[in-house]
Amino acid sequence: MDGSSYIFRAFHALPPLTRPSDGLPVGAVSGFCNMLWKLLRDAGWVDPTHLAVVFDKSETTFRKDVYPAYKANRSEPPEDLIPQFPLIRTATRAFSIPALEQGGFEADDLIATYARLAAEAGAEVTIVGSDKDLFQLIGGGVVMLDPVKDKRIGPDEVFEKFGVGPDKMIDLQALTGDSVDNVPGVPGIGAKTAAQLLAEYGDLETLLARAGEIRQPKRRENLIASADLARLSKTLVTLDQNVPLDTPLADLAVEAPNPARLVAFLKAMEFTTLTRRVAEATGVDAAAVTPDAEMMSAKRGSASGDAAASGQAAPADTGATGGAPASEGATPRDLAEKLVARAAETTIDRSAYEIVRDAGRLAALIAEARDIGRFALSLETSSIDPMQAEIVGLALGLAPGRAAYVPIGHHAGGDLLSESGDAAAEAQIPEAEALALLAPALADDSVLKIGHNVKLACTLLAERGHGLAPYDDALLMSYVLDSGLGGQGLDELARRHLGHALITPDEVTGSGRARVPLAEAPVDRVAPYAAERADVALRLWSLFRQRLTADRMTTVYATLERPMPSVLSRMERRGVAIDRALLSRLSGELAQRMGALEDEVHTLAGEPFNLGSPKQLGDILFGKMGLPGAKKTKTGAWGTAANVLEELAAAGHDLPRRILDWRQLSKLKSTYADALPTYLHPRTGRVHTNFQLAATTTGRLSSTEPNIQNIPVRTEEGRKIRRAFVAAPGTKLVSADYSQIELRVLAHMADIPQLTQAFEDGLDIHAMTASEMFGVPVAGMPSEVRRRAKAINFGIIYGISAFGLANQLSIGREEAGQYIKTYFERFPGIRDYMEAAKAAARADGFVTTIFGRRCHYPQINARNPAERANFERAAINAPIQGSAADIIRRAMIRMEEALAAANLGAKMLLQVHDELIFEAPEAEVEATLPVVTRVMEQAPLPALELRVPLKVDARAADNWEEAH
Repeated sequence: MDGSSYIFRAFHALPPLTRPSDGLPVGAVSGFCNMLWKLLRDAGWVDPTHLAVVFDKSETTFRKDVYPAYKANRSEPPEDLIPQFPLIRTATRAFSIPALEQGGFEADDLIATYARLAAEAGAEVTIVGSDKDLFQLIGGGVVMLDPVKDKRIGPDEVFEKFGVGPDKMIDLQALTGDSVDNVPGVPGIGAKTAAQLLAEYGDLETLLARAGEIRQPKRRENLIASADLARLSKTLVTLDQNVPLDTPLADLAVEAPNPARLVAFLKAMEFTTLTRRVAEATGVDAAAVTPDAEMMSAKRGSASGDAAASGQAAPADTGATGGAPASEGATPRDLAEKLVARAAETTIDRSAYEIVRDAGRLAALIAEARDIGRFALSLETSSIDPMQAEIVGLALGLAPGRAAYVPIGHHAGGDLLSESGDAAAEAQIPEAEALALLAPALADDSVLKIGHNVKLACTLLAERGHGLAPYDDALLMSYVLDSGLGGQGLDELARRHLGHALITPDEVTGSGRARVPLAEAPVDRVAPYAAERADVALRLWSLFRQRLTADRMTTVYATLERPMPSVLSRMERRGVAIDRALLSRLSGELAQRMGALEDEVHTLAGEPFNLGSPKQLGDILFGKMGLPGAKKTKTGAWGTAANVLEELAAAGHDLPRRILDWRQLSKLKSTYADALPTYLHPRTGRVHTNFQLAATTTGRLSSTEPNIQNIPVRTEEGRKIRRAFVAAPGTKLVSADYSQIELRVLAHMADIPQLTQAFEDGLDIHAMTASEMFGVPVAGMPSEVRRRAKAINFGIIYGISAFGLANQLSIGREEAGQYIKTYFERFPGIRDYMEAAKAAARADGFVTTIFGRRCHYPQINARNPAERANFERAAINAPIQGSAADIIRRAMIRMEEALAAANLGAKMLLQVHDELIFEAPEAEVEATLPVVTRVMEQAPLPALELRVPLKVDARAADNWEEAH
């Protein structure tokens, strides 16, 4: 049995748990004991003749001597897990099972040696674990058992997962490497590619010997250049089956357990339910057994942490089954743990949900939730705007299948109405009283709050004086795991992961003219809708937290996503001031310019028509004027999308160019000049945008109501819009903008010496590029030459084509193509990076940022060439844009603490791509600028040190445009 695998699975499967009497962390011990007991009692496998649990010993192994960087990327174990390592070894011995570990070797080497010896002796060997490193041992009488999935793994299952049999797993891992263990492998070779190569060439050495025959240039070059790395990787991943064992195989013969010793250990750990179950199964009188004195005196050692300090009760184990009531003596946490473990299996029964109309009953449910240590929360509101919404009701989810709805703000013509019309069922708890009862749980650091789109709840509660921490957000957990694989709405996640269709809002409030506000819908119709959402959020959380661990994405979630809802909620609540008079004047100016453009267009067309009508425009361009490139849409009308007009404008046609200009002015007028004043909050007098966390594949934020991300920067009209965002009296707006961050990230990821040196030297990167490409000295360089280099620099990041570059620079496609060719010749590492990104996306279906975020592009292998090319461009850009997005997130998460530590009153208001906007007291501006700059420039640290320095331009002014 792979004990190390069990430890981490047990630790991450449960929230932080401690022994009630003294706060000793025991969550991993509890999970380990339950898993071990279940395996021994319930797995249904043949009783073993020999049995052991094997652990890693915490010291250097022989692989470090071969490759000092082996496992160098691994972080230290969580602080509260460290004191549990010896306890788990003691627990193993309490089950009368040998706990094996040996210096100089990993647990997998010991397992490999014991498996070989047992198989040679004619035994049937079962390795209990799921680590792919052990798959090479399967076959010849050896199988694996994944106890969590209750799945046996044989040669067929290995081939189904990796495309090779166990006999080729070593070669496959040598090619793919392992980022977690820092096994280098061959760059650009994923599991699918490795399987294909091994199927064609047979084995690693044959492949390396014949690498020159491979047709794909990049793959061929990587295999030739990295042959030694592949051989080194093979050495690292090959398990040692000849370890000189300290404990002979014969000594592992199964020993009859000592029930009293096991019960004494479990009682000392205060695992109430498991103690009872073991005692009942073995015929021991638990009351007569004295807890193990040594274990009773076990201390935390150097461990510390909020969960342990809180004295939060440990879940002895998972005593109940299904939705049945807890057995006698089982705690609420016991029942909840069991139900959460079966979240995906339990049928959703809406009739089981409860409506809570009595404060006493609500208090009892909240007390139960605090005993469990977590609950799901869903708030139902009168509006999607959390700054102005009223709370209609709240739902609590305690365990899958156990949820309740609390009506708070229902009304119908002054009288509450239930679906049945029962007047006795019309009571509700006033909002202030309900939130007062909930407040201690909301503020309790030992109770985890779970939701979907937690930012909404953060804002709603903050507006009423309540905080929300700690929390987990199922929306963001899914986003980390599956960004690009589908929507993150609760309804879609329920269908995709639980096979369940949620009640729709229309089923509750009606649709069309019959629709009523949620507050006027009958309580007994809203209750199952709301309670179901809390129930499903809890079930999804249970599934996603296990996947985060299995996919090694917990750090990405914990560092880049989970902190953001509270950060953005505070920004949204602060809002930003605008100058209504300036916007009114600008609206008039835009209207005049649009009118002048309309006259020009009508003259060019030879007749008046509605410029906003695609059909009329298409008839003019293609029907009357007969311009080239005419295509009809599915509706039969001529296509007049922006790309169609841009092609015509690039070909020298004036009318399409004027239409594009008119559309841009029209959008600015309607979206900003006219619309921004309508977003002013009646109480604050400021505009409060809504930031979207999970709206892009790359991790970039977007915003709505209003959308501040799309205000043009390069046009005079766009700059005037920015001037309308102003500082409040006595303050200045501070704009802090990363300089060329995506080019800096590219220089780091592609390791381009010329770019890296230029950034280190603080040179004009576009002038340097122009000098490299065109042989023009930087001093006295014509502005047109620099402009072309700048267009190429930024265009390359987005996979620009010769056609696109030709349009941007108003040059011929052949000339543009030559520019791109020259660029790649001067900076070959960039093409290598692009090819590697595409290869990774094809092999794995995703690419990663420098911080480990995954951006999925499953359509990259599409048959349609145009569609495939589009996703290839996205796969090239995503690691760059995503890394830049991760960097600014890290800065945002640290910013407020840094400002507070410096005793500064500046407040972060807005984030727009690579820019942060603050409002700072005038007297503190000079002190604020260096703090903001330092936090942003040091954002990647300590996780990563970029090869190039980050540079931030920070300025203060009375409005956004002047500060920018």
